[in-house]
Amino acid sequence: MNTTTARRKVALLTAILLLAAVVPGLAQTQNPDPQQLLEQIKALQQQLAAQQEQNRQLQQQLQELQGTVSALAETQKKQGAEIEKIPEKVVEHAPVKPAGKEKIFIKGFVSATFFAQDADFVFGNGQNAEFPRAEYDRNEWFTGGDVRNTRLDIGFNGPMLAKWSSGGLVEVDFFGGYNGTGAFSHQQPHLRLRLAYLELKKNRTKIRFGQDWSPLFGEWPISSSHIAFPLGYGSAGYVGWRFPGFYIWQGLNSKDAPVKFQFQGGIFEGSWNGPGPPTSSLSAGNVGFNPQFEARLNILGKGWKVYMVGHYDRKDLKGVGEIVPDPPIDDSITGTAFELGAKFTPGNWLLHGNIYWGQGIGQQFGAITQFGDIASWGGWFQVGYNFTDHWSLYGFYGMEDPDNDDVLTWIGDGGRMENTMYNLHLRYAIGPYWFGLEYLHDELKVGPEEDTVKGNQFALSWLYKF
Repeated sequence: MNTTTARRKVALLTAILLLAAVVPGLAQTQNPDPQQLLEQIKALQQQLAAQQEQNRQLQQQLQELQGTVSALAETQKKQGAEIEKIPEKVVEHAPVKPAGKEKIFIKGFVSATFFAQDADFVFGNGQNAEFPRAEYDRNEWFTGGDVRNTRLDIGFNGPMLAKWSSGGLVEVDFFGGYNGTGAFSHQQPHLRLRLAYLELKKNRTKIRFGQDWSPLFGEWPISSSHIAFPLGYGSAGYVGWRFPGFYIWQGLNSKDAPVKFQFQGGIFEGSWNGPGPPTSSLSAGNVGFNPQFEARLNILGKGWKVYMVGHYDRKDLKGVGEIVPDPPIDDSITGTAFELGAKFTPGNWLLHGNIYWGQGIGQQFGAITQFGDIASWGGWFQVGYNFTDHWSLYGFYGMEDPDNDDVLTWIGDGGRMENTMYNLHLRYAIGPYWFGLEYLHDELKVGPEEDTVKGNQFALSWLYKF
């Protein structure tokens, strides 16, 4: 009801009341007295004034009521909008309450791959296939699924410590083996700890204590299926591993310089495949105070980077228990390596890769992951092109070539002499989702006759980053 309509109704009601009051009086008074008539008119005027005052009060109350109704409607609208937002806030912004004053964050990805292979691969089939197993020569296709790339990172930003910001990270995936060997084991992979470190940062200095990647683990090829075990890792030019130790990054020039220079170094535990149990720190790499040392120089510009890494370590093949080395060739091995890597992103292109030369670095996945005083070299490169914001195509080539005489001396007739890997990868990316189709072909040469073992893999992968 609007204000005009209300006024009309009040006026009509007033007129009816006046008529009802006047007509009976006129009917009873055929010869009215003037004085009496004046008094009646005065009384009627007072009644009219009272009615007008009531009319004004009713109009004021009506306006107040309309304002109240409008305010209630606006409040209800806002409350409805807030109610609609409640599920989103609960899911996306629910805080993780730490025990102390830290700020905790969670990130990672879910990964699933369905594959077809015609060879049994090392280090496994599916998402960690790197080169064909020499003993498998049936060339028979089989299929499977793999979700072990799935990864979870839990990090924290801690309090300031004497002008140093503090933090840390714990990272796990599911390449920790399977729950047993029975019919249902494949669907129950175990968690595996990847990284666990504390971190301090101040200006252009960063220090980490704990388990992190060695500086040799540099640029990595893009793949939707081979993530935790990158293409060519331990098989075709990609080397490096993670160890508990001390790591440092130090900027060497101004942060505003167009070309930045950064030093990266690491001192971390020694490691080898024997003679004592490596899991109890009794291997040749754990003897005495002989950690591994690595130093790396990073040179970074706009759309490109280049890095160089040097490595040194020493292994006592008698182990902690002073036993006879097996094989009894040398008492110790000195491990050395040099790596050169680069990445360029001109326009829609991606060009990156690395090349390395090493001696006795099996613990860093060198020499096609073979342990001994073996000289080797290898490298890989990948070329990618983004056709649109969503579609990309990548081509990968990698190879590794240990010294044949060294392999035969330390490994024997079953040693891996050379390996070559090819990969073609079509990817569709939208927001946090990746969809990838890949083809991988690998050729491994084995033994003194360099017999060739071939393996192929088709992989269809889905990935969601969070």
